[in-house]
Amino acid sequence: MMERKWGQGRSGFFAFEDLDVYGLAVDFAASIYELSAVFPDAERFGLTSQIRRASTSVALNIAEGRGRGTDPDFARFLWQARGSVFECVSAVHLARRLTFLAADDGTDVLEQAHVLSSKLTALIHRLTPPRRPA
Repeated sequence: MMERKWGQGRSGFFAFEDLDVYGLAVDFAASIYELSAVFPDAERFGLTSQIRRASTSVALNIAEGRGRGTDPDFARFLWQARGSVFECVSAVHLARRLTFLAADDGTDVLEQAHVLSSKLTALIHRLTPPRRPA
């Protein structure tokens, strides 16, 4: 796993840069790029491209959603980010099945995905008002 580079005592110019989930998402994407570097060249436009696009989508959706200005809009983008995390998890499982990775490769990335998805879920719940019974 790559050493965490994001958010070490810095404050960003944009509101999303100070969010813990954003820093985790940047680190997650970097780890996915590192992990997928060993995929076969024949997969450059297949699984390699797909997992990398999904991983970058996490941070990009957090940033775009935060820029929308309302909590419901932000929450909707966070749901998209969470879905992209799950897409990456599935891609790691597929890469293992196709033997692009060894059975234990990607464990750190899956742990990152678990933490990131949990934090995204918690943030979504904080942004979403509880529903009142009808």
